[in-house]
Amino acid sequence: MPWDELVRTVDYHTGGEPFRIVADPPVAVTGGSVADRRVRAMADPAVERLRRFLCHEPRGHADMYGGFLTPPDDEGADFGVLFWHKDGFSTACGHGTIALGVWAVESGRISAPDDGVTPVTIDVPSGRVTARVHTRGGLVEGAEFVNVPSYALARDLEISTSRGSLSVHVGFGGAIYAHLDVAQLDLTVAPEHVDELTAIGREVKWLLNDHEAAQHPSDPRLSGIYGTTIYERLGTTPDGRLHQRNVTVFADGEVDRSPCGSGTCARVAVLAAHGELAVRQPLVHESIIGSRFIATIEERVPTDGRDGLLVTVRGTAHRTGEHRFVVDPADDLTPGFVLR
Repeated sequence: MPWDELVRTVDYHTGGEPFRIVADPPVAVTGGSVADRRVRAMADPAVERLRRFLCHEPRGHADMYGGFLTPPDDEGADFGVLFWHKDGFSTACGHGTIALGVWAVESGRISAPDDGVTPVTIDVPSGRVTARVHTRGGLVEGAEFVNVPSYALARDLEISTSRGSLSVHVGFGGAIYAHLDVAQLDLTVAPEHVDELTAIGREVKWLLNDHEAAQHPSDPRLSGIYGTTIYERLGTTPDGRLHQRNVTVFADGEVDRSPCGSGTCARVAVLAAHGELAVRQPLVHESIIGSRFIATIEERVPTDGRDGLLVTVRGTAHRTGEHRFVVDPADDLTPGFVLR
C-alpha cells in the first residue's frame, strides 16, 4: 500500500500552537544523526512530499507544525525528531519538545510514575534536549523542556525597513531569532495587529538572514534567522516576576500561537545579556493569544565562546486528536497547497 493511502498521526497543541506527531513515518529518513537527517530530508523528494501532505491544505494549513520521529543519535536519548512547518524543516522547536514529552508519557512509550517527574530525552537537529513531564494522580499536569545552551549573538543592530530604522537584537536558543521591541512600531502585541506584526516580522527575518550576526559560531547548518520575536514589555507580575508578551513570526511568515519555546530561550539570553534577567529569575512569557510559558536560567554554561545559558521553559500540552489520513486516487491536489 502506498504510504499516502494510510498515514497515522497524533495531534497536540502547546499553548495553542499545533504539533502533529508522526511516530512511524512511512518513508525512510536516512542519515547518521538527527542533524544529518534534517539536511538529507530537505533534499529528499519522498520526505518532502510527506511533509507537504501532512502540513499543507487541505489536511493542514499555513501555520501547521509537526514532527517525524527518528532513531536517536545514540542510546543516551529516547528518540529523535525532525521538526517541520510549511516551508521546510527547522533546527529546534520548544513547543514541540513539550508536546513530545507529554505524548511519550500519555501514550505509554515512556513509563512514568503516577506522581513525579519523568525525563524524556530527545535528539533534535540543534542537539540533545530533555522534556521533564510532571504527573499527579496518574495525569500529566505540565512539562518543561531543558534546551541546548542559549546565548546572545548581537545587540542593537540598526536596520532600515519599510517602517523606518529599527533596532534589533539577535539570540540563539536552538535556532536564531531577531528580537524587536513592538514600541518601535507604535503597536501592541495583540490579535488585531497580527497582519502588521507578521509583515514586519517577515521583513526583519529576511533582511538579517544572511547577516554576520545570523551565523552560528560552530555549526553552519544552524545559521540564518529562523524567526523574529516581536516583544512587548509588561513590567512585572503581582508576585514580582518579569513579564513580557510576544509574537514570533517564523519560517516565511508563520505566526506562533504559543509564546515560542526556542524563541523564549533566545529571548532569555538577550535579556540576560542586557542585565535584565539573572540565574533563577523567571520570565513570564505570554503569547499573542494569552497562553504562557515560564522560563528560567538554570545555570551558566560557556558555549561556542559565548556566555551560554541553560534555560528551562515550562508549559502545557494537550492532545487534540488522532488522524488516519488517506488520499483519493482521483485527487489532483495531493500532496497539497498553501495560499501564503
